Amino acid sequence: MARHNELGKWGEQLAVDLLVTKGYAIVERNWRAGNLEVDIVAMKDNRIVFVEVKTRSSGFVDPLDAIDRRRVSRIVRAANSYVKAYNIPHEVQFDIIIIIGTPECGDMPQIEHIPDAFLPPLRTIR
Repeated sequence: MARHNELGKWGEQLAVDLLVTKGYAIVERNWRAGNLEVDIVAMKDNRIVFVEVKTRSSGFVDPLDAIDRRRVSRIVRAANSYVKAYNIPHEVQFDIIIIIGTPECGDMPQIEHIPDAFLPPLRTIR
């Protein structure tokens, strides 16, 4: 497996662990609809929560820069597919978790959870 894939899997596991400690129930991981993907689908307080995880080995590049309008559009379209596929009656929330560090460094990674990070646009961009 490529190093960046291993880093991503490590980051997603840290994100899952964090969410569980905050009372989220993990429903799915890496859910796909065609070429769209949701990193983590969870439930919290009668809301279905779609979580995007961004893991970087260093803080030189802001992981939030990777969540641009196009990425938001893809996350929203994937979430919409999930809600329709499973006929989800709950309110939807979009969270972002940013992780900076590596499993090899031995230091505690920096983890930032941004609940309700964005609202879906009224019209998605293609």
